[in-house]
Amino acid sequence: MVSLAERLGYGPDAKLLIVNCDDLGSSAAANRATAAAHAAGVATSATLMVPCPWALDGVRSFKGGIGVHLTLTCEYPGYRWRSLTGAAALQDDEGYMPATAAAVWAAADLDAVRAECRAQVDQALAWGVDVTHLDAHMGTMQIDRRYFELFVEMAGEYDLPLRMFGSRAEAELGFAARTLAAERGLVFPDHLTTTWGRPAKAAFADILTRLRPGVTEVYVHPVEDGPELRAYDPDHPQIRVDDHELMTDPETPAMIAAAGATLISFAPLRDLQRRTG
Repeated sequence: MVSLAERLGYGPDAKLLIVNCDDLGSSAAANRATAAAHAAGVATSATLMVPCPWALDGVRSFKGGIGVHLTLTCEYPGYRWRSLTGAAALQDDEGYMPATAAAVWAAADLDAVRAECRAQVDQALAWGVDVTHLDAHMGTMQIDRRYFELFVEMAGEYDLPLRMFGSRAEAELGFAARTLAAERGLVFPDHLTTTWGRPAKAAFADILTRLRPGVTEVYVHPVEDGPELRAYDPDHPQIRVDDHELMTDPETPAMIAAAGATLISFAPLRDLQRRTG
């Protein structure tokens, strides 16, 4: 079988690395950190939280490939945003998006979710974003099979690649996510990992040491430290600060090069999908 790397024009042993910054648009501090990550030559991609107040600023500030971070939840108790469609199934008692993925799944209004996802992608396109791919905030569209099937539907409708759990993690899902997506003609990376929950630099070094042939997506959550971050995210600010420091560390590009990795964005995957779909 021809590998994804070969389909993209590389050799079978090529190690291709997508570094994606999640949560573009979530705050001014996230936008600055994400732009800096790209300027440092590390981040190749970001995904945009369209419902957030700083989304348009994120579009204007980031110069790499931008995907849509389909957003159905709002996890911060003191910093809230609303759905674009105003659907009742996507509102909590205060009129904002639910705080957890479980609350979204419990509502189980797939028509409302479909309309909201379309609205978010359409808004990004209207802002002039050359959308490269889809993923989902807090995994809301990826873990529950009903929502995953809708995730695949949206990727097919807009002819976009998507974030995909690796084959090892797929076993924990309880359904053949990779097969479902592949049968729709969708393209997705071979491997997925993150620095979340570990010391960022050590985690990234470990990821690079273990990098396998094929396309690997590493997703990070960089945010510039300061009062804005500390006000809206009292639970995980240091994880975001550490990712920002990793992305802008002068040693990081050399680490990537030493691992024999080639940085790419999702755009080549999208273009391949559209050529062959």
